[in-house]
Amino acid sequence: MDFKGDNVVISNIKLEKLLCMKGGKGENSYANNSQAQAIHARSMLHLLEENLDRVQLMTSPEVPFVVVDLGCSSGNNTIYVIDVIIKHITKRFEALGIELPEFSAFFSDLPSNDFNTLFQLLPPLAVGSMEECLAADHHRSYFAAGVPGSFYRRLFPARSVDVFHSAFSLHWLSQVPEAVVDKRSPAYNKGRVFIHGASEITANAYKKRFQADLASFLRSRSQEMKRTGSMFLVCLGRTSVDPADQGGAGLLFGTHFQDAWDDLVQEGLISSEKRDSFNIPVYAPSLQDFKEVVEADGSFAVDKLEVFKGGSPLVVSKPDDAAEVGRALATSCRSVAGVLVDAHIGDHLSEKLFLQVERRAAGHAKELLEQLQFFHIVASLSFA
Repeated sequence: MDFKGDNVVISNIKLEKLLCMKGGKGENSYANNSQAQAIHARSMLHLLEENLDRVQLMTSPEVPFVVVDLGCSSGNNTIYVIDVIIKHITKRFEALGIELPEFSAFFSDLPSNDFNTLFQLLPPLAVGSMEECLAADHHRSYFAAGVPGSFYRRLFPARSVDVFHSAFSLHWLSQVPEAVVDKRSPAYNKGRVFIHGASEITANAYKKRFQADLASFLRSRSQEMKRTGSMFLVCLGRTSVDPADQGGAGLLFGTHFQDAWDDLVQEGLISSEKRDSFNIPVYAPSLQDFKEVVEADGSFAVDKLEVFKGGSPLVVSKPDDAAEVGRALATSCRSVAGVLVDAHIGDHLSEKLFLQVERRAAGHAKELLEQLQFFHIVASLSFA
């Protein structure tokens, strides 16, 4: 597959080096447009803490306790979650009367991630004993480092990680399925830029890619996690058995976003082939899709696996303001997919595309607020 944009060529190999949430701290950045993810994450904290209670604590303070956030992106959400994890584990150590170890937190994402913005948001490291560090306000009590790389491969030494956390990332595929953008294939996703509403064979190509990626993810974590550790995973999910019905993700990328691409084609700004060669590499699995892979892998026991209603990705101050709703949808799309669109059609046409998304969404503001709901797959896993 090749995405050919303005002096840019994106192959599946290069997708890993390009894909990222919009960096920086600007209006369209992920850091300033991830409030919905923050709300959804906070609503699931009780599930995260249940997962952390399953971690077996070691009595040797010489061995650091290691926490990893996979798909950390570049905003405050990942810092908040790491803080929650370490504080909860600290309380468990204290309740058992075990001397506290040092804590290490690794923030991991693709090499294209804006680690600079993330590191600027990190609180300063408190100096002193672990107890003094924990007592220091507006400081962190852990050593931090960034780890660039795809979580579909190995990233850490064997048996080195106590807790893996990953939220709102595993629905991103390692690549667009090749058959989906191959004109000779029956799975060719002609006329569409996303799986939502696609043919059964196209949807199954997405599903197959997701399950192969998740299998690779689990194989890697099964080597890296300590036998006493635990893993908490959250990704976009769906309640429908039909993989072509992508629920909230479908409304985000399969309606007004899709129509905006069609507008560019009808205005003669891009060819239909140019549109058809772009597909969002996202798949929202069903509970069964996810469960099949975990059971086939066999390394992990399922402590909890459920579909969780996360709510709307649109955070607006004036729900009756259609223009604000339109901007919110366009900005949400742009913060997570803008980098791919820019690379495919260039900055100028990308700007036009997202203005069209905003205009179209504003015309359906009431419907969007009522219907745009995200569901998440929530999985707590430990070694079988």
